[in-house]
Parts: sequence; C-alpha cells; structure tokens
Amino acid sequence: MQVKTVVALSLLALTFASPSSYAQDAAPAAVAPVVAGPEAAIPPEQVIASLTKENALLQERLKTLESCSITSTELAARNGKRLKEIALDVRAQRQGMADFDVYVKWMSGHVAGYSKYLAAGSVAARFAKVLPIPYAGQASMFTKFVSDAAVSLGASSVSLNKYLATSQQFVARVDALDPARPNHAQEVSDLVRFADQDLLKGMLEVQDRLVTTSQLTTSSLSFLESLNHYVGSTDQYWAKTKALLKSDDKAEKSFLSESTTALRNKAQAFNAKFILFDATVKKAAPQIKSLVAYDDLVRSLDPRFAKLR
Repeated sequence: MQVKTVVALSLLALTFASPSSYAQDAAPAAVAPVVAGPEAAIPPEQVIASLTKENALLQERLKTLESCSITSTELAARNGKRLKEIALDVRAQRQGMADFDVYVKWMSGHVAGYSKYLAAGSVAARFAKVLPIPYAGQASMFTKFVSDAAVSLGASSVSLNKYLATSQQFVARVDALDPARPNHAQEVSDLVRFADQDLLKGMLEVQDRLVTTSQLTTSSLSFLESLNHYVGSTDQYWAKTKALLKSDDKAEKSFLSESTTALRNKAQAFNAKFILFDATVKKAAPQIKSLVAYDDLVRSLDPRFAKLR
C-alpha cells in the first residue's frame, strides 16, 4: 500500500510539478489559427493559473487519501487487540466448563436412577392422566428416553473436554503474541483462522450440547415433580407399581423427593451458568467473523500473504 502511494505521488509530480512547461507546449496550439473559436483567445497566464489550481486540488486529495489509508501491519495490530478481547471471554467460559462437566456426569448417573420411576410412570400413566412422560408424551417410550439421554449426555461430556483443550490452546497462543516480532502479522493471521475454524466450531458445538442437556433436565424434572406431587396425595401409585420399584414405600418416597429437590437445585445452578456461557458465544461469534473479514483484507494488501490467497 505504501509503495503504491509513493508511485502515485511520483507520477503526479511528473505530470503537474511544472505547469509552465505544459503552458509552453499548449500556447502555440492556442494561438494557431487552425480552429476559430473562444478557446483560441485564452491567454497563457490563465491556462497556467487553471493548471496550478487543479494541481493544488489533486495534492490536497492525495493528502486526504493518505490520512484515511491503513496498512496491513496496522490491520494486523488491530486484529491482535481484538483477539486479546475475545480471549478474555474465553477465559470466563473456561471457568464454567468444569462445572458443566460435573453436572453432565452427575446427570448421566442419575438418569439411570430415574429410569425405574420412568418405567413405573408408564404404568401409572394409565390411571394418573396428569403425569407427563418426558418423551413426546408417550408412556411406552420411556426406555428410549433414558437411552437417548445417556447418549446425549455422553456426547456433551466429550464436547466439553474437547473445547477445554481447544480454548486452552487459543488462550496460550494469544498470550504469546508479540507485536515486536517480525512475524507478528503472520501469527495473528494464523490465529484468526484457528479461532474461526476450531475455536468457534467447538464453542457452538458445546452450546448446542448444553441446550440439549438443559432440555433433558427440564423433561426429567417436570416428570419427577409431577410424580412426586402425585404420590404425596395418594397411595394408588405405589400399590400399582410395587413390582417395578421393589422397595418399601417410605424409602422410595423419600428418595423420590430428595432426587427431585436435588435435580431442581442443580438445574437452577446449571441454567444460570449456561445463560452466561450462551451470552459469550453470541458475542464472540460475530467478533470472530469480523476478524476473518479483516484478515482477508490483510492478506490482499500484504505481498507476504500472496501465496495464501
């Protein structure tokens, strides 16, 4: 960009630096009796004055363009600052990742424990119409709900661990950026691509997995709360589901009540942290895409990136 500006100024200097020489060439044409008309009467002094004014205007426009221009190095420096801002949000995300993983693993273990109530609920639903079954409202699908929940929670745990590794790599590379290094622009460009292709992809995958986990939690909690309320008001449920539960009524009622309370409390804590994570994802996604757009511009301006275009 700087080279192009110097070349442009040189050409303009050659063209307009000496208007008097142009006038000397133009003057004979002006007085030559080839074409009769008003142009033949323009004095050389007026031509010189006109060209001088035009030259001054062009010089002013060039100064304006130079003041508005930005080099690839400056763009890379700006991208480096934006990467550091994104890294702050990623650090905040990472603080909640361990809690998410603990909750997902806790939920995985308890879904198996809830399965017997889901099974009993499918029986109870025949006489207790108020019980919601957490799988498309179909009592016969409780087994599929439990198995699908286990698979989904397992996938969530994998995505969380993978994103922890990716985000740690991103943060470490951002911390290592040094504007004084000669390859700083290249490092920033590579990190922008990593943020777009790896970090953002993992971030969105975790977001999607956590949404599914939240939905599973809501379904399970809705069922357990309704069941807990129902069994607290009648013994009909226990009388008709003893063969499935295989335990005394008091122990089952106590476990059901404690499980419902524990799930409710943990779900509230999970949802509160997920709201914060979701907000950082919605903020980071457009920021990263903006960095990619600026990086494309850097690569088009800097000849060092010609082979990458």
